[in-house]
Amino acid sequence: MRYGKIPNETIRRLPIYLRGLAMLAGQGLKSVSSGKLADFVNVPPFQIRKDFSYFGDFGTRGVGYDIANLSRQIKKILNLESGHKAALVGVGNLGSAVLAYPGFKIYGFEIEAAFDNNPAVIGRKVGSVLVEDISKINTLTKRGVMLAIVAVPEQAAQQVADKLVAAGVKGILNFSPKRIAVPKKVKVITIDIATDLARLPYYIPSS
Repeated sequence: MRYGKIPNETIRRLPIYLRGLAMLAGQGLKSVSSGKLADFVNVPPFQIRKDFSYFGDFGTRGVGYDIANLSRQIKKILNLESGHKAALVGVGNLGSAVLAYPGFKIYGFEIEAAFDNNPAVIGRKVGSVLVEDISKINTLTKRGVMLAIVAVPEQAAQQVADKLVAAGVKGILNFSPKRIAVPKKVKVITIDIATDLARLPYYIPSS
C-alpha cells in the first residue's frame, strides 16, 4: 500500500516503534499507551501520536494501542508482512558482524546470500550462510532477493552497486562512506558510522 507524502523522519521511526512493541509483547503486555511506548523508545508521546496519525487512528482513548494490531499495521505500512530476503556483499570484519547480527529477525529479514572476491573467504560458512564468489551475484533475481547490504571498501562500492542493480536488486543498505549512484527505481540508504561518531563530541561538555 502507498500512502501520501509522509516525512522521512516518520518512516525512520516506525521500525523503532515496531521493535519497542515486540519487546513490550515479550513482557506479556497486550496494550500500551503512547506515554508508555514513548518511555520505552525514547520518542515524545506527541510525536508518536503525530506519526501514527498519518496512517489512521490506531488507538483507543483511555486504553491505548493494542500491541498485536499496531504491530500488524506498522508491518503493513513498511511492507514487512511477508518478510524479505537480503544479500550481503563484503564479508570482512564489518560484513561478518552484520551476518551475526540477530536483530534482523524482528523485522522478518533473512540474509539469503553472501558474496566476496577474497579466495580465503569464499567457500566458508558464516553462521548458516555460505560465502560465494561475487561472480554469482547475478543469481539474486532467481533466488527472490530484492535487497542488499554493501560492506565493501569505498573504492569498490560503486562497482558492487552496479552489479546489484544489474542483478535486479531494488534496495541497497550502504555501509561505505562513498555515495553510490543508482537508477531512480532503486532506493539507497547510506550508514556512515564515522560521521555519526564525529557528531558525538559536540554533545560532550568540555572539561
